[in-house]
Amino acid sequence: MGGTWKEQSHRQSSSKMAASAAAVLVRYCLLLLCAAAAAVAQEVVAPPHDEDNDTVLQSSSSSNYCLSWRLGAETNNVRGWWTVPAQCCGYIQAYMAGSGQYQRDVDLIVDQIMGHASNVAASITTGAAGDEGGGDDGLDAWVLDVDDTCLSNMLYYKTRRSYGCLPYEPLSFRAWASKARSPAIPAVLGLFNYLRDAGFKVFLVTGRDAEALGDATRLNLLRQGFVGYHRLILRTASYRGQSGEVYKSEMRRQVMEEGYRIWGNVGDQWSDLLGHSLGNRTFKLPNPMYFVP
Repeated sequence: MGGTWKEQSHRQSSSKMAASAAAVLVRYCLLLLCAAAAAVAQEVVAPPHDEDNDTVLQSSSSSNYCLSWRLGAETNNVRGWWTVPAQCCGYIQAYMAGSGQYQRDVDLIVDQIMGHASNVAASITTGAAGDEGGGDDGLDAWVLDVDDTCLSNMLYYKTRRSYGCLPYEPLSFRAWASKARSPAIPAVLGLFNYLRDAGFKVFLVTGRDAEALGDATRLNLLRQGFVGYHRLILRTASYRGQSGEVYKSEMRRQVMEEGYRIWGNVGDQWSDLLGHSLGNRTFKLPNPMYFVP
């Protein structure tokens, strides 16, 4: 009727194989469709390569490095540097003049100095200064540096030295300083006035050359309101060639040998604050534009 048993069995087997092959083909097609969909999804989710984003990442990395570098310089762990690292020029410019952070840092430090000075003044008045002395003998003193402590040279470093990215040039700076146009750092001028009015003898100790810049320095200080300091000490010929640390240590030693008690010593360079004859306490103002040994 429909062929022999063997023929029927062969037809049934062929039909099953065809159905199985069709099922495999369907599953394969479904796998291809799923893979394609996954690829599309991956393409949508993954961000494309962005050169601008690379620049941002590099800039962020550089900013982090420069923040660490400035911290190292201010804590005297990075020493002997003659220029700001090239990748940090923009960062230092922003710190000094763009963001206002430099001024905020100075203000905070001067607040700390004022607190110490007022405590010292109170202890002297009440006789609580103890073995360190203090009183009505006129020998209670403070030492202040001049450049970038009392007077700001930021304009010079902005226009001539790219905020410290170009190396220090003595003749160029001398020409600038001889014009006697450096503005006062406001917070330090306020500190100076407080110290003077509180009865402290204020010594201004600078590495500026006495012969070349003495008159200009006095005029600049006068113009900016630094009036009533006890003595301006400039570098004389016999101290030329000495490091800032050696020279200023010697100047403080001479002040102390005269009987003065140095209650505070303020400067923007570690060479203002290291060595000997330091006084009761030292205070470091920020300055990432140059290093003076």
